[in-house]
Amino acid sequence: MPVTAGLLLAAGAGRRYGRPKALVELDGVPLVRRGITLLRDGGCTPVHVVLGAGADEVPDLPGAVPVRHDGWPEGLGSSLRRGLASLPANVPAAVVVLVDQPLLSPVAIRRVRAAYVGGALVAVATYGGRPGHPVLLARQTWPLLDRYAVGDRGARDLLRDRPDLVVEVPCDDVGAPLDVDTPADLLRLRALSDG
Repeated sequence: MPVTAGLLLAAGAGRRYGRPKALVELDGVPLVRRGITLLRDGGCTPVHVVLGAGADEVPDLPGAVPVRHDGWPEGLGSSLRRGLASLPANVPAAVVVLVDQPLLSPVAIRRVRAAYVGGALVAVATYGGRPGHPVLLARQTWPLLDRYAVGDRGARDLLRDRPDLVVEVPCDDVGAPLDVDTPADLLRLRALSDG
């Protein structure tokens, strides 16, 4: 498959959690490192990580390029645009994941990458028929995000408004898009990953 970058969005303050989720650990591993491993195991290179709140506390990120985003309070959309802008000019597409979804699978990453090889400009993993992550965005679509990725919205409105660009990739069998928004969520995910 062609080179596909990985983009991990990890800039938020984690207000409901009480601290930046990039720093939260699951099974002794910070979520930010789990996200890097996910993207690398899915075949993405290079991997860029957008950091904002708590950036100075984030541990070393072997195998990834940290991208500081001081505008992180503007929301997820600005982090997505900042991350895409940081990628090398020869990168034709990027797979985007969120730091707070540690049960995503490298298989899902490979599936959306395969959809790109098959001609998709946007490929989105679905769970129960609903769009989730990972989301692959071909470079041709990035300029559209100036309009769509605003506030706390990433590519969701683009997926809704431009179905002509989107290929849905069922991933129910290879992971779950569960968010870690609160400490209670982390306890539930620990139970799932143990079981």
